[in-house]
Amino acid sequence: MSLALAEDLGTGDRTAALIPADARSRVRVVCREAAVVCGVAWFAEVFRQLDPGIVIDWHCQDGEMIAADRLVCELNGNTRALLSGERTALNYLQTLSGTATLAKRYADTVAGTGVRILDTRKTVPGLRLQQKYAVTCGGCHNHRIGLFDAVLIKENHIKAAGSVTEAVKAAQALAADIEIEVEVESLAELEEALAADARRILLDNFPVEQLRQAVKRVAGRARLEASGGVNLESIREIAETGVDDISVGALTKDVRAVDLSMRFFDP
Repeated sequence: MSLALAEDLGTGDRTAALIPADARSRVRVVCREAAVVCGVAWFAEVFRQLDPGIVIDWHCQDGEMIAADRLVCELNGNTRALLSGERTALNYLQTLSGTATLAKRYADTVAGTGVRILDTRKTVPGLRLQQKYAVTCGGCHNHRIGLFDAVLIKENHIKAAGSVTEAVKAAQALAADIEIEVEVESLAELEEALAADARRILLDNFPVEQLRQAVKRVAGRARLEASGGVNLESIREIAETGVDDISVGALTKDVRAVDLSMRFFDP
């Protein structure tokens, strides 16, 4: 948060300095489109750091779906601080709300299938934890947070290790206490992963018919995750193949910020 403010304020807000230092104002934040709200804590923290005396009255909360033109919150406090914090605070709120709103669209699209929609590490730099929180506000789920909390053996790891079998066995020897997942690109590699006792397998860019075949072959022996080229048009059909999880990079990578407006008004 402090870095975000420093990035914008630098040596000081030269425009806000035009306003008397003791001036006070009231402002409203309105959402101009239907959206899932997310980022309340980060929005509030911006103004807390600038002036703890600013009072925010929230009219909705994280995870709430709101209609267009809905009042999100009202703020009352020092005018300079309100002006200086506006862009940074709105950047957090509109970006995280955009993430949560997109996540809800994906979650709604596969409703009733029992599949979990997972995010990835394709996040905005510096906003990973915030975006992963937003994903859960929209009804989807988190994959690993980073490189430290799970093993995900991908194509380049397999090539470096020599084979799927060698990579899985090495991971089992080195990281038996954390989750291990291996990516496969064919039904033959899937069989190899199963023979190596892989318990979680990522099916990379499998056509829908191959996904169905993979589900039949595995028959519950491992958790299956589909990934690659997933979008809102294709995800329902993928979910209906019987896979357990579908990872979607677009949840955090292709985010469009929600349209928010912050306006001053007379007391």
